Amino acid sequence: MTDFWIYFKIGLSHVLDINGYDHVLFLIALTVPYAFKDWKRILLLVTLFTIGHTFALLLSVFNIVTVKATLVEFLIPITILVTAFFNLFTAGKSSKQESITFIGAITVFFGVIHGLGFSNYFKSILPGNPSEKVVPLFEFALGIEAAQILVVIAVLLLSFIVQTLFRFNKRDFTLVMSAFVIGVVVPLIIENPIWKR
Repeated sequence: MTDFWIYFKIGLSHVLDINGYDHVLFLIALTVPYAFKDWKRILLLVTLFTIGHTFALLLSVFNIVTVKATLVEFLIPITILVTAFFNLFTAGKSSKQESITFIGAITVFFGVIHGLGFSNYFKSILPGNPSEKVVPLFEFALGIEAAQILVVIAVLLLSFIVQTLFRFNKRDFTLVMSAFVIGVVVPLIIENPIWKR
């Protein structure tokens, strides 16, 4: 049980680490178009992201996939930017209630990219052969899922407060928050070492 809490807490801190806020930015962009009444859809999207993230770590742990860290560190803010721009173009439209297939597939893909970004560190903290890393990996995934749910609840609470107390409509809140995310993530893309070849 002690080992479970160790890896569960690593998963929590991976998402909630103030220095690694890219994960939180992605969750903000993913959540802002929704309200509490959409909790099933949000939970599905968050879980799909965790599945993609965990799948990427599994591929990495078994050395099936290795990706240059600089490339992944460039792609992570791109995934956040794409999600935020998607919100800008769909804010206030009824498409949010339609099929989840497209956004679900994109969310899994983005989870894979984010998982690859964490793979080198994850492998370094786990001694032993790949098969010994599988159980800790799933304990870590549970920590990620729990932290993501906490972030989603915080975003939904903020949305509710802003819309109720300050009379913001949902569309405006989505546009403002997505623009905020874009404003934070564009400098990360511009300053990425990939441009300094």
